[in-house]
Amino acid sequence: MSIGRISFLTVFATLILSSHSLPAADAPSVELALTFKPIQADIEIESPDKADYGRCKVEVEQGKNTSGWIVYGPNGQVLRRFVDTNGDNVVDQWRYYNRGLEVYRDIDSNNNNKVDGSRWMNLAGTRWGIDRDEDGVIDEWKMISAEEVTRVAMNALAKNDTKAFKTLMITEAELTDAGIQNPFADKIRDSVNNAPKDITAMLSKTKMITPDTVWVRFDGSMPGLIPADEIKTNKDLHVFENVMAIVDTKGKSGLIQFGELIRVGNAWRLTQVPLPIEGDSIQVTEGGILMQPVAGTNTLPTNTTVGLSKEMQALLDELQKLDQNAPAPDQGPQAIARYNTERVAIIEKLIAAAKNEDDRSQWTRQMVDGLAAAVQTVGYKDGLKQLQAIRDQVQKKSQDQDLVAYVTYRTLLADYSSQLQSTQSEQLRDVQTWWLGQLEDFIKKYPSSDDAAEAMLQLAVTQEFSGKVAESKKWYTKLVESHANSEAGTRGAGALRRMNLSGNELELAGNSLAGGKIDAKLYRGKALLVIFWSSWCKPCTEDLPQIQELYNKYHSQGFDVLGINLDATPEQAEAYIKQHKIVWSHIHEEGGLESAPARDFGVISLPTMFLVDKSGKVVNRSATVADLKKSLPGLLQQQ
Repeated sequence: MSIGRISFLTVFATLILSSHSLPAADAPSVELALTFKPIQADIEIESPDKADYGRCKVEVEQGKNTSGWIVYGPNGQVLRRFVDTNGDNVVDQWRYYNRGLEVYRDIDSNNNNKVDGSRWMNLAGTRWGIDRDEDGVIDEWKMISAEEVTRVAMNALAKNDTKAFKTLMITEAELTDAGIQNPFADKIRDSVNNAPKDITAMLSKTKMITPDTVWVRFDGSMPGLIPADEIKTNKDLHVFENVMAIVDTKGKSGLIQFGELIRVGNAWRLTQVPLPIEGDSIQVTEGGILMQPVAGTNTLPTNTTVGLSKEMQALLDELQKLDQNAPAPDQGPQAIARYNTERVAIIEKLIAAAKNEDDRSQWTRQMVDGLAAAVQTVGYKDGLKQLQAIRDQVQKKSQDQDLVAYVTYRTLLADYSSQLQSTQSEQLRDVQTWWLGQLEDFIKKYPSSDDAAEAMLQLAVTQEFSGKVAESKKWYTKLVESHANSEAGTRGAGALRRMNLSGNELELAGNSLAGGKIDAKLYRGKALLVIFWSSWCKPCTEDLPQIQELYNKYHSQGFDVLGINLDATPEQAEAYIKQHKIVWSHIHEEGGLESAPARDFGVISLPTMFLVDKSGKVVNRSATVADLKKSLPGLLQQQ
């Protein structure tokens, strides 16, 4: 493969050295261009039948800083691109397409005519592998999704390829980078170091994983966030817990438990060797190391005995068993009530058994979090009464004002949610008035608490939605002045920036969905509509046909649109764009509603649209389609 690739590079080097106005006869033949395949296996790319080669063509492609060849299929679709990105007249990127989208790319980053990196994208996934010794085998993953970690791992296990599996496990440097503290880090190290022998032992016993086993599907709940603290990690950490993969072995389905996955940068990492779930009854083992309750500073997770009394360990085991069998919302109010009552009883015992105030505070917070979530998500009515009783007790007995504020605010949120669920529409105004008053009272009582920042943000957002701009700005300003470094403070600063946009130049830049960067300044000289949108936003979809109609009508006269996509993944956005045939450019940053563009402008609803004139100044910071229809002709006439 590498010899053929170098020969092809030599051909391209000779051709690209020619002038920019290269005659078609000098182009490589379609037959030659289509003989080259991805270095990595199992990539689904579009390749025409040889009978259709006569309807394909290869053309010179010249970019601002690139040159190369583009291969078109019989229907005019792009099949391949072979690109020189550094101007040395030698191809260093081989790009492969499927259904008009680039799905895979081989990269020669050090320009020695050997592939040292491979990327999967769009329909093919989210992977970027590095081949350090340029032997065609991935040595490390610079980027890989959680779903694809399980897929690549299953392929490695089916081949008994321990080396390939090891590239998916968290490294020592990544443990440090993730900020994971001991004893958790040590336990992960032990798991990683024991992986080779654990794989050998597992494969010798299982009948589920054979050379014929193929990955079918990823199965897991949404990832959780472990916040920075002094116990587990000194940085916020994204963790998937109890991840499963469904596999198929000669027509027989199986379930593999991967347990815990940790995100480090743009890559998800394994911390343990997966276990097949075999036998007549499914026994789910411990899911992971990090997402376990702890009894206090520097204690180990559940299923360990170091530093824990027998009473505390037994209670932790009991709580873990209960949580593993938590009822689903459709199991009815009795099952939910029974679960929450039992959970509160266990945590109350843990609080009583705790040896210091910090541990008691931690367990109280966990108890309150569980009850508040049950009230807000499944309408657990008795939970509000339990919360109010806990709040009254904490306010009366605790000297920890942070804990008092924490419990008080979550009880308030649960109360508000409960009232919204049970109130008739004509009485919602009264509930809203009560809510705003409660928020103001909370801020007065606990002005320096972490939740005061969230309360101020709630006040500001509610007032903005109600059209009370001056009142909204007042609360956003107070939030920024008193809690600038909080997440809510960042959003407040962004909201103030958005609310003061009119008449000011728009400063907006980010990563393009198509690759590279986009800056709003590139649209100077055009009337520009900036749309914050997502694929799940129904009003965005409802507005889209009218915006597309205006785009088609006025684009040639100097009108353009820039989308700011707030989907969780670029794949969701790309599928929507393809489905609706959207032709304008889009910025997409990681984080969805928590991404940098959303925070920078304090976006609180979708769609949010800015209308910008030819000089780059915002003329409407909350435009509607009706505003666009009215204002656009005049903006286009401006010089």
